[in-house]
Amino acid sequence: MIHLLVRKFVKNYENIEDAKVRTDYGVLASALGIICNVLLFAGKLAVGVAVRSVSVMADAFNNLSDAASSVIGFVGVKMAGKPADREHPFGHGRIEYIAALVVAFLVLQVGFTFFQNSIDKIRHPEDLSFELVPMLILLASVCVKLWLGYFNRVLGKKINSSVMQATAADAMGDVVTTLATIASILFFHFTDINIDGFVGLLVSLVVMWAGVGIARDTLEPLIGQPVEPETYRKITEFVESYDGILGSHDLIVHNYGPTRSLASIHAEVPNDVDIETSHEIIDRIERDAAKKLGLFLVIHMDPVAVKDERVTELKNQVSSVLKQIDDRLSLHDFRIVDGEHQINLIFDVVVPHSYMDKERDRLHMEILEKVSELDPRYQCVITMENGYVAEEA
Repeated sequence: MIHLLVRKFVKNYENIEDAKVRTDYGVLASALGIICNVLLFAGKLAVGVAVRSVSVMADAFNNLSDAASSVIGFVGVKMAGKPADREHPFGHGRIEYIAALVVAFLVLQVGFTFFQNSIDKIRHPEDLSFELVPMLILLASVCVKLWLGYFNRVLGKKINSSVMQATAADAMGDVVTTLATIASILFFHFTDINIDGFVGLLVSLVVMWAGVGIARDTLEPLIGQPVEPETYRKITEFVESYDGILGSHDLIVHNYGPTRSLASIHAEVPNDVDIETSHEIIDRIERDAAKKLGLFLVIHMDPVAVKDERVTELKNQVSSVLKQIDDRLSLHDFRIVDGEHQINLIFDVVVPHSYMDKERDRLHMEILEKVSELDPRYQCVITMENGYVAEEA
């Protein structure tokens, strides 16, 4: 069913890197969301009035807010697909994150309204009535929401859309709340105990929690996220696959929307190779990254002494010292400055974000002590920095 809809309404649907194709995916998902949620709102509102259930009516207005969310998603996806211009040279992709954030606040507002209504129903309960047809309508709405959530999750993952992922999460929350509503009516039917207000309270908390989750997931790319390990490996392996590149470090990726990223990386090159030769290689990697990875990549060259066995040996020794202290530590940009009575070892150390200032100071002293044990003439000039790669689960 999903594949059939995509083929019918999305031209060139396989080319998901194309901005227009991606926008068409978003329009399709938004249109289906609007249609389904408006129908669910009408059906549930009628049921809620018929059985006098605040939880059913709350669920109905939740679907109306979902329809509004789909409208916002539609507008957000259309605006995010606009090309770059003079005022926005990196495109408009982040508008999609802002649209998802607006959806999150709508969900929170609806949840808070449910919360207030449920408190009132707990204080002033009303009798409920059980009827078969309304129950069947509610069960049908569960099936619709399950499909709608699955549809948005599949398409959201396919085109990496935060709005669709937010819509999918919201839909699955609706499934839970509707099932809870059905349970409260059935419970009253068989026991004559009215728990509708309490179930409505539970529904409101679930809705608000979903809103908080959507907001959190949306804010992360806006604030700035670490590089995912898979992305890190993909980019570093791509750079290091070229002849003339010995290694890489300090990869930073800036996200300007789901389809546009800018990155910078330090590439290590032999110091005995002509600088123009290395520069030509760097230029080629940057061009290829744009074509093959869809990534605007800026590369900084770091010369490395490859034929100086003493430098290589000392670098390995210091690396071994770091691993003994904490196997999460790593170094780069290692070089030696010789003196008559003192030998300076200059290098950068990448430390985990969990290290506080006092721990960094203690780490610095421990490295100095252990390296001086190798040779009292060794003096370390250390620059400590954090990495930009997310820790693997």
